[in-house]
Amino acid sequence: MTDAPLDPLIALRPWEAPEVTSWGRLPMHAVDRRPAAVPLDGDWRFQLLPAPDAPLGEIWSSSYVPGVWTVQGTDDLPRYLNVRMPFAEFPPQVPAVNPTGVYERSVDVPAEWAGRRIVLQAGAAESVLLVHVDGRPVGISKDSHLAAEFDLTDLVRPGERAGLRLTVVKWSDASHIEDQDQWWHGGITRSVLLYAVDPLHLADVTVRARRDGDLRVDCRVRDTGGALPEGWYVSGDLDGHLLTQDAEFDRANAEDERVSGFLGEARLRASVPRVRTWNAETPELYGLTVRLHRADGSVADTSRHRVGFRDVEVSGRDLLVNGERVFVRGVNRHDFHPLTGRTVTYDDMRADLVLLKRFGFNAIRTAHYPNDPALYDLADELGFYVVDEADIESHDHAHEIADDPRYLGAFVDRVSRMVLRDKNHPSVIIWSLGNESDYGANHDAAAGWVRRHDPTRPVQYEGAAKLGWAAADVASDIACPMYAPLEECLAHAMSGAQTKPLIQCEYSHAMGNSNGTLADHWEAIESTPGLQGGFIWEFWDHGILQRVNDGRPAGRGGAGRYDNGVAAPGHRWAYGGDFGEADHDGAFIADGVVFPDRTPKPVMYEHREIAAPVRIECFRHEGVILGNHQHFRGLDWLSGEWELSLADGTSLTAPAELPDLRPGETAAVPLPFALPDEGGEAWLTLRVTTAGDEPWAPRGSLVCLPQVRLRAALPVRHTPVPGPVEVDEDGLLVHPLLTAAPLLSLWRAPTDNDELGGTAARWRDWGLHAPPRSLVSVRRDPGRVAVVSDYRCAGGTVRHERVLTAVEGGLLVQECAELPEALHDVARVGTVFETVAGLDLMEWFGQGPWESYPDRASGAPVGHHRLPVDELFTPYLRPQESGGRHGVRRFTLSAPDATGLAVRLDRARQVSVTRHRTADLAAAAHHDELVPRAGCVVHIDAAHRGLGTASCGPDTFASYLVPAGVHRWSWTLRVL
Repeated sequence: MTDAPLDPLIALRPWEAPEVTSWGRLPMHAVDRRPAAVPLDGDWRFQLLPAPDAPLGEIWSSSYVPGVWTVQGTDDLPRYLNVRMPFAEFPPQVPAVNPTGVYERSVDVPAEWAGRRIVLQAGAAESVLLVHVDGRPVGISKDSHLAAEFDLTDLVRPGERAGLRLTVVKWSDASHIEDQDQWWHGGITRSVLLYAVDPLHLADVTVRARRDGDLRVDCRVRDTGGALPEGWYVSGDLDGHLLTQDAEFDRANAEDERVSGFLGEARLRASVPRVRTWNAETPELYGLTVRLHRADGSVADTSRHRVGFRDVEVSGRDLLVNGERVFVRGVNRHDFHPLTGRTVTYDDMRADLVLLKRFGFNAIRTAHYPNDPALYDLADELGFYVVDEADIESHDHAHEIADDPRYLGAFVDRVSRMVLRDKNHPSVIIWSLGNESDYGANHDAAAGWVRRHDPTRPVQYEGAAKLGWAAADVASDIACPMYAPLEECLAHAMSGAQTKPLIQCEYSHAMGNSNGTLADHWEAIESTPGLQGGFIWEFWDHGILQRVNDGRPAGRGGAGRYDNGVAAPGHRWAYGGDFGEADHDGAFIADGVVFPDRTPKPVMYEHREIAAPVRIECFRHEGVILGNHQHFRGLDWLSGEWELSLADGTSLTAPAELPDLRPGETAAVPLPFALPDEGGEAWLTLRVTTAGDEPWAPRGSLVCLPQVRLRAALPVRHTPVPGPVEVDEDGLLVHPLLTAAPLLSLWRAPTDNDELGGTAARWRDWGLHAPPRSLVSVRRDPGRVAVVSDYRCAGGTVRHERVLTAVEGGLLVQECAELPEALHDVARVGTVFETVAGLDLMEWFGQGPWESYPDRASGAPVGHHRLPVDELFTPYLRPQESGGRHGVRRFTLSAPDATGLAVRLDRARQVSVTRHRTADLAAAAHHDELVPRAGCVVHIDAAHRGLGTASCGPDTFASYLVPAGVHRWSWTLRVL
């Protein structure tokens, strides 16, 4: 290796020159060279310099490529900011202290590459890449999320060893348009490859496959020597069937002197009879091979593609795929991994998409940059609609940059390179110009390029909404706002002024215990023409696995250090501020539908039922109505089983024969059971699974659990009996299984939505977290005690009455709380008590088995459930209210010997059983700070506030608030 100075490239100072988007970089194309390339991944020699023009030192370490140095043992650690830039300089300036990684390794160039064109491909580097070979300058690239290719033919010798140096400058003028809501890292984040092609080669291939079977393949041909040789031609086949050459197109190009010398163009055509179309439900793919021939017929170059025949268009206010109006059930996805930061493997990406598919998602927005190329291959194969988004976000300086001509080239460059790379993927149905960058001339320029180059797909950009959702002549064919209140969406759809589809690019923020009203949104979407779906923010909680002892990232090789969303002892999930940075945005980085280890959060089960392909529409005439809610597929790929659950504990099962329904059709199906006269409340569930192996799920995988109530619950009646009711001098219940007597509870450990939405501050101001209790009266009668207490809050006094009555089989607790008008929106109204240790199993009849809340309960079917108490708690990255179960009718807490306690509720209520008091949760920043209690902390709520999504977006609806006034509830307690 050489330590020659980097002066030829350093002299350009590309990190502070927005007019320099590249130098020496080859044009982007859609010819996949990965299969025949030599991978250069692995350990590279490495130095981290304080600035790009700092001299190299004598000591080298190693760094793994691909990877970010911020999680590989350097002192430059990850940093999280949402909107603000991590430095004070205005665009295009950058700080003088600018971490710069220098990577070196030797490369053995294969001898058989003699006479061929040799190309280096760097998959992605954050944010400026400078390339040298044996000390000689090769080129520069900006754009942290697209590959850069460089021609090394004249710089290396086949059969010999070459010294490769890649220098990555962390901060640049480009950083100002890469201001996305994610961790700031630095490094080479995707694979580095070396490949060789014939001097005569395919420079690009464009595939357009229509749903009617028409196939057009446009080929661009170049030669390293410049002028094209005589007699070259192209051929192709689709799954072995030969394509024909479009002679008229070739003749026209041959007569065009502007392109005939150094650029060759040819077009192949085919018409596929009885074509199998591609869509997200049935992602049919054909194998296309394109060959470039020399005049003697020998093959100079080959390009292979997987082709999906489909059309995408906007018709009025509908987005159509193959002529069908499809619902977009989407999620925003970053390239993320808790050990490697920005670097993800093929297996990582496949696991992401398989999980999403199993939970009913059919669309991905590549927030906020083009993802790794393998993701699009997987989306083609597994079936996802992709909104492909350019690497443009100038959040902190959006207004200034949108019209800044110094950034015009960067905008067009990034958008055009994305389109050139990804245009042949059927999964990509929409091009996005970026995110949260205001709206200006730079966007219009980029949109113009896209519409000229690829008229087959719509273009979207959220910032264009500043001119109105119905505005014409803007750089967005789709109205794609973020976090628009549902009532505004409905009003727009019903106004008569809507001109384009309304598909929110972000609409439900998954931060902590969140995503309330998701089912309400989809009920409105599915019933309102003009509303077509949206994308949840986001897929991941971006927690980085951190060693607690030294506060550093755990780094690579961390398998087994986390499980079921929980970091192993000695580790924790780090978020903003955990790496010593003073300026950060805290846990706002933890806003996904899965935990950092890809464990699904409870909202995933909610989404699965909302997106269910087959549903029980209603119960009538001793049968149920089943509906097919897919767009393209029948029900033959599904199997079913009926389950009848009765309140008395009875369960019956029977196989289900699903009817033959086309998309959108319904059919009446008789009940599989004769409903017993006894047994109380009755629920019928259809357990739907895959009938065979799917690419994303083996046979028998659960798809959905649609459910309908067949019989309502009967009123609970209690028979008073003589017996002791013991209370102490403060009017508190004394019970052998309780270590803390029942008290009124008005507060919950604030969720992220509570904190950022402002309600938590109001609750604290009211004193709901610890209202002092004063005893008003105690009235003792045989077998009955009535206790009246006052809880003093800043908003007024809450009068609470509790009547304890000995009844057959236990103790009846009847409660009433009257909240003054000032306490118009509290967290909960209910009872809290604590049990003795050893009651480690909860069994209940109600909704479950996973966590649910009043405005996020559609995904938790009613039935008989059982879980260890330690598994009831949900470990959101920042501890908060969690573990609740909505609609609980009764529950038991038992020890291994079946002793314990049983609680029966007057009607379906919100219940939570965990090892943590609300004060414990509210005081902790991470789960390693929590010490579980030996007993159970039990909450029984007469009313519990909805979750909403107010950390970023609308709060819950008024119908899910806990109002002032009188709240009544009752429950019975008995010993098992």
